Amino acid sequence: MNEKKLVGEKAAEFVKDGMIVGLGTGSTVYYTLEKLGQRVKEGLQIKGIPTSKATEKLAHEFGIPLTSFKEVTYLDVAIDGADEVDPDLNLIKGGGGALLREKIIAAAANTFIVVADSTKLSAKLGSFRLPVEVIPFGYEWTAKQISSIGCIPEMRLSDGKPYITDNHNYIFDCEIPKDSQPHKLETVLNMIPGIVENGLFTKLADVIITLDANKKTVLIKEKNK
Repeated sequence: MNEKKLVGEKAAEFVKDGMIVGLGTGSTVYYTLEKLGQRVKEGLQIKGIPTSKATEKLAHEFGIPLTSFKEVTYLDVAIDGADEVDPDLNLIKGGGGALLREKIIAAAANTFIVVADSTKLSAKLGSFRLPVEVIPFGYEWTAKQISSIGCIPEMRLSDGKPYITDNHNYIFDCEIPKDSQPHKLETVLNMIPGIVENGLFTKLADVIITLDANKKTVLIKEKNK
């Protein structure tokens, strides 16, 4: 069984009857969604809020009932992937372009569970470029402000044109300074006008589901433990 499938299916075990669930985006969470769909067919009663249009489509395909923040004010649990995870459970997310909705979902959840295969684990964040979502208006100016704090932004492209998020914004993929502190950088970036959100998720993850060194045993790392 591949790593993504192993950790993705393990995360589905945290979902109990009657829960409102944040449904993440990405190749690892795909297996969580697939497993939840199977459990729903077996009688599990849940409702989900997806972090992207792609996940919304998968939820419909797997038969997972959906709701929205018009109907609920919090989530019991949210399950999502990560592009990079450090030992303090800080994350870089947004490789799939859904970072804004993902952060809203993570912040709204009583428990935020992250599924990550062993390749996503890092001693220090920064090997994966940091996605930063910006509004199209004045994006050139915004890029200069990002550069002024030591990050090197590069416009994400799709077919030679700026990649457009589900929120109709652009994304800069940024090389971050080697000496940067995740929580401080997250705050400083979001103070720049034009930036909607960035892919640093600090002090949000409660549980990381990953694999040990032999890539066979599922590890569950919890915050402050």
